Amino acid sequence: MSLRPTVDFLLYDWLGAQSLSERERFADHTRETFDAVLDTCERIARDKFAPFNRLVDTQEPHFDGEKVILPQATKDAWDAYAASGMLSAAQDHEVGGMQLPYTVESAGNAFFAMASVSIGAGMLTVGNANLLMAYGSAIQREVFALNEFSGRFSGTMCLSEPQAGSSLSDVATRAVPDGEGSEADPLGARYRLRGNKMWISAGEHELTENIVHLVLAKIPGPDGKLPPGVKGISLFIVPKKLVDTEGRLTGVRNDVALAGLNHKCGWRGTTNTLLNFGEGKFPVEGEGVGKGLDGQGAGAIGYLVGEPGKGLGYMFHMMNEARIGVGMAATMLGMAGYHASLDYARNRPQGRPMGAAGKDPAQPQVRIIEHADVKRMLLAQKAYCEGALALELYCARLVDEQHTASPDAADEARLLLEVLTPIAKSWPSEWCLEANSLAIQVHGGYGYTRDFPVEQYWRDNRLNMIHEGTHGIQAMDLLARKVLMDNGRGLQLLAGRIQGTIEQTIQQPTLALHANALAQALQQVGNATKAAWATGQPTEALANAVPYMQAFGHTVLAWIWLDVALAALKSPATAAHQGRLAACRFFFHYELPKIGAWLQVVNTRDMTCAELSEDAF
Repeated sequence: MSLRPTVDFLLYDWLGAQSLSERERFADHTRETFDAVLDTCERIARDKFAPFNRLVDTQEPHFDGEKVILPQATKDAWDAYAASGMLSAAQDHEVGGMQLPYTVESAGNAFFAMASVSIGAGMLTVGNANLLMAYGSAIQREVFALNEFSGRFSGTMCLSEPQAGSSLSDVATRAVPDGEGSEADPLGARYRLRGNKMWISAGEHELTENIVHLVLAKIPGPDGKLPPGVKGISLFIVPKKLVDTEGRLTGVRNDVALAGLNHKCGWRGTTNTLLNFGEGKFPVEGEGVGKGLDGQGAGAIGYLVGEPGKGLGYMFHMMNEARIGVGMAATMLGMAGYHASLDYARNRPQGRPMGAAGKDPAQPQVRIIEHADVKRMLLAQKAYCEGALALELYCARLVDEQHTASPDAADEARLLLEVLTPIAKSWPSEWCLEANSLAIQVHGGYGYTRDFPVEQYWRDNRLNMIHEGTHGIQAMDLLARKVLMDNGRGLQLLAGRIQGTIEQTIQQPTLALHANALAQALQQVGNATKAAWATGQPTEALANAVPYMQAFGHTVLAWIWLDVALAALKSPATAAHQGRLAACRFFFHYELPKIGAWLQVVNTRDMTCAELSEDAF
């Protein structure tokens, strides 16, 4: 079973991505060039990623005392991905990019995520480089970002610390100016960093010539103390190996050392590291390099990005991009499990049909896809995964609108993307994980053995509810910030889009009941948003932020499915479209009714969980 027909339908028949070639930025493209990109991605994913998904899971990265060892297949996959041009797909022609719409880039990357999310591709490297293109100096863009786009360098994001986790206000990594003349360094104001960063994906490897770490740290005040809170956080480029102003390696190793590899239940093919910055394993001294204005020589060399104290704002550029990337990874892991379990169900004979005929043991067995409960599990997976893919591509289309549409439309796209980003990350990471669980269930006992790939898909996907901000963090971001920002304008815009779909579909006899159900769900979410904040007390409003986000996400996905079903109705009747209409019907009958229970605790500001004392546990 191929992913391509689904991608083509969503990209062209639903989103109309081919019309983007009418815009000046994408004028060199046609649907033919978009298809050529998808063909290339599909081929590389099939040849260089998918065959080695099990290999990289069983042959975990290991440290030999000098370097991290990865299978040769990982290096081959990285080189093929870099050679494809996908690292710079959306960049200007002038810097070697293809000036592709982000919508098409996202669709292309879906093939790699489905083939082997464990091997990884370029999500963090591209996000790192995109941040530098937005906030770095001209020479920082030239030396670091462009070498990342070419695949010569790779990139990371270094936020979390062992003692702080997601609490970035408690970041303790410190950065002090690197002696006299540090302000004059052409690569940026030069600092010495000391501290530890945890959970750093791709933090150490030999896949590229260099690794560009983007590190959050605090600059001490005149009293030597670190400023409290997040407003004192700055952002620094800390390369693994020092470079000159032409991007050439100087032969000097920066004081960034691997403290250990984290051994994970999934994504085992990608290194995950604890890094020590400036602890003296690779002391950096020499001509033009100071000892730090605090008089200590130890420290990793870092170059300030932008202005001091604004680092977290800059990092959100990369974090939001990574959140959508994690959503796509979760989606495609779910899709991989769906395809695997569908294939298994079509070929596995077991049991007999219900009724009198089924009582005759002499009758031949039927394939398990003929059993109603197996169909339920397959249809749930289809509804979760194809719906999530549509959501991710819709968000990618909003990125293109934000960058290339008229000013008013661009601003609307920006606000819609703000509201939808927590859903784009959280919803697939919860419900496509459930799809992976159902894929195991379809396989029965074989599902939890390593004879079939579905147990690995589940393990890989379990990380995504934590990656790039946990479920709880996304929920608080949604209810405490996104639905309130701009006096609720983003939420109003989303409601307007949903209402537009309702008005179109209510005229369609096969979709009218769904349209009415969606209208009721939208009203329920709006009422719950007001009820949560009725007292103005954040403790009460956010006590049930996750159930609120679950209901919000289900309402968004119901809207997405209704819109997709409308596009399917307008297309020639095919078995694929029948499947989409059935998935839409499943979502409205089996999933959307769940929002009532979730919103009940939101509406009453139920404090059962928040007020329970520690001793009661």
